Amino acid sequence: MIVGLDMGGTHIDGVLIHKGKIINKIKNPTDRKDLFKTIWNALKQLLEGYDKNKINRINLSTTISTNAIVEGKTSSVGMIIQSGPGLNYDFKGCGDEYASISGYIDHRGKIVSPLDEQEIEEIRRIFIEKNMETCAVVTKFSTRNPSHELKIKKILEKDFSTISMGHTLSGKLNFPRRVHTAYLNSAVYHTFNEFAMNIKKSLEEQGIDAPLFILKADGGTMDMESAQLKPVETILSGPAASFMGINAMIPIEDDAVLLDIGGTTTDIFFVADGVPLFEPLGIRIDRYDTLVRAIYSVSLGLGGDSSIEIHDGNIKIGPDRKGPAIAFGGTNPTPTDAMVVLGKIHVEDMKRSYDSMKQMGNTLGLSPEDFSKKVLDTMADIIKEKVDRLLIEINSRPVYTVKEVLYGRKLEPKSINLIGGPANILAPILEKKFNLPAYYPENYQISNAVGAALAKPTMEINMIADTQRKILSVPELGLYENIDRGYDLNRARNRAIDIIKKAAMDMGTLEDDIETDIMEESSFNMVDGFYTSGKNIRIKAQIKPGLIYNLRSEKFES
Repeated sequence: MIVGLDMGGTHIDGVLIHKGKIINKIKNPTDRKDLFKTIWNALKQLLEGYDKNKINRINLSTTISTNAIVEGKTSSVGMIIQSGPGLNYDFKGCGDEYASISGYIDHRGKIVSPLDEQEIEEIRRIFIEKNMETCAVVTKFSTRNPSHELKIKKILEKDFSTISMGHTLSGKLNFPRRVHTAYLNSAVYHTFNEFAMNIKKSLEEQGIDAPLFILKADGGTMDMESAQLKPVETILSGPAASFMGINAMIPIEDDAVLLDIGGTTTDIFFVADGVPLFEPLGIRIDRYDTLVRAIYSVSLGLGGDSSIEIHDGNIKIGPDRKGPAIAFGGTNPTPTDAMVVLGKIHVEDMKRSYDSMKQMGNTLGLSPEDFSKKVLDTMADIIKEKVDRLLIEINSRPVYTVKEVLYGRKLEPKSINLIGGPANILAPILEKKFNLPAYYPENYQISNAVGAALAKPTMEINMIADTQRKILSVPELGLYENIDRGYDLNRARNRAIDIIKKAAMDMGTLEDDIETDIMEESSFNMVDGFYTSGKNIRIKAQIKPGLIYNLRSEKFES
């Protein structure tokens, strides 16, 4: 059996899947003040009456890291940055204490100016004095030679338990993004690890011995131990669960728009020939551009529980959520209340929803029913307008997918595919707005939990082979080994595949589930004076995002 849990801003969804079928499912309110209790209650209900010993794995999509960043509830971070000569980067807004240090390693990994260890000792003293809870260390070309980052960590680790090093988080060369990624990793480290320890302890107390995996922003999973070292990878795992859920339950082979309409937000995705679009560099969270790889998604502050207001005779929906719908005990009218008035959602007492729609409708000279229709129509207009703007932006540059870069390719959606609580209600309205068929799966209310459950582990490595220095490195894995001067691209390609396969299996991935892919490769001659001194070989490889298996159910067209 496989357990899938997806914690959204409004609800936590859960599924128990056995032999390709959903055998139990739950949808509970999310208690934002106690996320651990929310997850634990969901697990307890989901597994009641089932043999816990038959659970093969638990896949969890959690908002814990995202919420910590967005709500500013992060640990204090002391940042140590070694920029070297060149552009002057301003990272002073990144971290609670910031130190720019001397020393320099060039783009080939050669130490040009040594590290001043006495300077680091003084910074260590200041960080202790300022009560920094965590640290992050990034040197400009640490992906070529991490020696300065490693030395700095050794000096700091006797006083700080958490020290994020830039080279371990990504082998890509984008220095500013690597700084932001290291900062965020340390900032959410304690929050995520406390959450992880509580979850593991409770599973142990209840006699559940199944491996626990966390969903990442790229639509894949990582084991809990890896997530505790790199919690930054768990940011935006919720949208990834949504995408994987749609992908698992609706067969899509053409260009398409994918929507997850929740209580708080609507997440928007696109596929090209059924293949997900990817962020080419990494996600942006709050004000930070990172190197965290991710499925391309945009979150719109619009959902079933978004607050409705009227401004200058126009209906405004969201982005604020001021509690649940009036029908469920809230105080502000929402699209959910409009659905109740129209008989799309059935409740024991619809009077409060009806009265709220009547009061707002009176200001526009509309009956409660007509006002409710206009609310849903406005909701669809907002989604359509956002999708149209995104398509213009996407089609103005190369289309990046999980498989390749499509130059000159224009995205032309042939369908709209929806999940989320109101998917069946909004599908016919969106179909008319887009003039495209709109589909939703049988279990549209809990599809994101299905996506979390069926996602496979993923990984990306950036391998560099420098035949001049006779060193091969994979920074993300902390792997460094000697090579000979005759090392070539073919040997590097084969070695990259071997390395990433072993790393995936060490994470608990079955060999039959591993699908490797070389995303980029290049080989450059390095020249000193008039002579070729060696080759610089670069390989980017991945374990592709995918599903353990599809869970095709009946597909409904509006």
